[in-house]
Amino acid sequence: MKQAAATEGPQLSVVDSTLMKRVFYAFATLALLSVAISLGAKWFGRSIAMAGYTDDTTIHKVVIGNNIIAVPANVIRFAQARRDGIASRLDLYLRYPEMDGYSEAARNDFNHTGPSKDIVFLSFEPQMMSRDMSGRFAPIYSALIAKPGTPGPGGTTLYAFSEKSGYLNEVLAVANRPGKDPFVARCLSGPSADESLAPCERDILVGDNLSFTYRFPREFLGDWQALDATISGEAARMLKTGR
Repeated sequence: MKQAAATEGPQLSVVDSTLMKRVFYAFATLALLSVAISLGAKWFGRSIAMAGYTDDTTIHKVVIGNNIIAVPANVIRFAQARRDGIASRLDLYLRYPEMDGYSEAARNDFNHTGPSKDIVFLSFEPQMMSRDMSGRFAPIYSALIAKPGTPGPGGTTLYAFSEKSGYLNEVLAVANRPGKDPFVARCLSGPSADESLAPCERDILVGDNLSFTYRFPREFLGDWQALDATISGEAARMLKTGR
């Protein structure tokens, strides 16, 4: 009788411990996967929002020839160049006149959604010519322009290039500097200038056999003295070796 009662009562079964472990590991894996997806989505969303920019201010030291250029990551234009080491060229961008790199506060300026153009583009590369743009005016550019030119902003004179010069849709902006070669910049003209963020270009020689080119909005021509002094000073500050 006791045996019969026992068999008729509630039946309890022992769950296999191996099965429980498998269930636990499955839930743990799903939890970790969920966290990874969440973190990945946040990172991917941030990378899309940054659109190739970075607000990282880690200093990178880039070597070109005998020169070391020390700049923060948020000033370097291209992601693959944001590293220490040897390079054949270094492209940068800065907000003018603040001379700072990308940040949340400067986002509209770098995305070109602000009311004005404020970004200058800079490049360091090995020197290819014996003279910079100012030095090339007398021996080269003066023979390629139509004189007398027309008055430009900030005391500059704007010269159209001759048809055979090879500089199509460009003008040459020139300003006298006492005791020095003139300030010289080439600027796009016509529709090309309106479509460009930085239609004017000037190069100078810096460091040890380096050419430093900066491109800027044409609106900055009216303040070319301060612009050239500030940009040249910034180039000198970035260079840690060289002459």
